[in-house]
Amino acid sequence: MRYENPILPGFHPDPTICRVGETFYLATSSFEYFPGVPLYRSENLVDWEPIGHALTRESQLDVRNVGPSGGIFAPTLRHNDGTFYLVTTNVSGDGNFFVTAEDPAGEWSDPTYVDAPGFDPDLFFDGDGTCYFTCHDEDTENPIRIAELDVETGELGEPKTIWTGFRDPYVEAPHIVERDGTYHLLLAEGGTHAGHMVVAARADHPTGPYEGCPDNPVLTHWGRPRADIRAVGHADIVADDNRNWWLVCLGIRQRGPWPRYHHLGRETFLAPLSWEDGWPVVNGGEPLEAEMEASLPGERQTKPNTLEYTETTFADGLDVEWQFRRNPDYERYQTGAEGLRLRGGPETLDESGSTFVGRRQTAFDCRAELSLSFDPDNGEEAGLAVVANERHHYQLGVIRRDGQREAVVRLRIGDATDVVGRTPVGASTDLAVVADTDDYRFRVDGDKLASAATRYLSTEVATGFTGVFLGPYATGNGTTCETDAVIERFVYES
Repeated sequence: MRYENPILPGFHPDPTICRVGETFYLATSSFEYFPGVPLYRSENLVDWEPIGHALTRESQLDVRNVGPSGGIFAPTLRHNDGTFYLVTTNVSGDGNFFVTAEDPAGEWSDPTYVDAPGFDPDLFFDGDGTCYFTCHDEDTENPIRIAELDVETGELGEPKTIWTGFRDPYVEAPHIVERDGTYHLLLAEGGTHAGHMVVAARADHPTGPYEGCPDNPVLTHWGRPRADIRAVGHADIVADDNRNWWLVCLGIRQRGPWPRYHHLGRETFLAPLSWEDGWPVVNGGEPLEAEMEASLPGERQTKPNTLEYTETTFADGLDVEWQFRRNPDYERYQTGAEGLRLRGGPETLDESGSTFVGRRQTAFDCRAELSLSFDPDNGEEAGLAVVANERHHYQLGVIRRDGQREAVVRLRIGDATDVVGRTPVGASTDLAVVADTDDYRFRVDGDKLASAATRYLSTEVATGFTGVFLGPYATGNGTTCETDAVIERFVYES
């Protein structure tokens, strides 16, 4: 059966997966975005339904003062004895912790903290009921360490080093999986860009000693500099109900002339996994491609999902695809029959704490459009933004200048800010961003006003671990807005 990679396009890095019955569950990193750790489920591994987030309350996640690409690093999602466990790291806060839920689409517990240095934690539940906690230990020269974990208290036993690297002493992202009595350790090495790779080891006990795979790395695209898909790594594996095995990993889709770049973020890819002489073989030893053939565990869906299409009037609130940059002031975001009502604060998009809510850009060719009702005073502004971070973003906003309402296109690229288009508008207007691989084109009531290159919102320019988000914003540009901006509808289509 044919399927397309990535299976979760747009900003979906560090995937982790588990299966309960015939249903697969997957989580990814979220960094400074709130709610934290998006969750998905699927019956066939390629059509994924968003079911919410694991970290939805400030008591679980406080990222108010987190810089770009701080916050929540790589999670691990596991299921044991009727309970889901998600362990992760707030690298800008209290470090490693785990939360639990009986239903991953419901409420998750408050955190249980684990006193261990480092990040990228893994939980493995052995058949005898023992839980093992494994993570990258940044405080020692022995980077991957394991210890028994008391899941009631979060207390750790004596840690033990189990891996010091195949090629890279900065090895990270350990995952332990048992198959037929053998314990397999997957790890990420080579950094998280061009040299990224997956290495494998195995042992007769979760605590080792581990023997490295003679064919390491078992997955890498480091030798394919001009390929569209690069930086594959940070993998997790799972078996389906037919004992077929699968690997999920992150990767990027490069675009543009040399030097190439990516602006959608690190995405989630899928590959079949087989076993030869007890060692994992990914996709028959071949590179991952945008189109793949494999015997999927379920039938394909035909209807579009929220990653491809969203049309909302906000009458029922903000759906699961929406996220804020850090913990929001909910009083600035009111939903109801008339739409999404935004109250801008003094912060602009150049600052942490700005009034902005967005959804991932998941395709190079896409359109985001909103209908805005707004009558600003001097200094007030609201509209549609394309955001990589506080130093790299584009905005199509409505302001008042010399007593007249007008739409402006403003570009922030590093230290430079410039208005590249203006046009008069009425009290209600349609604002749109139409994207292709190379450019964003900004439209007001259907007419093109300006354009800007996608390259300047890419990781290679803006830096960081996240991808582009699209959504409405409001600001008082130094003061709190007296006038609300009403987003009557929002459409995203890839």
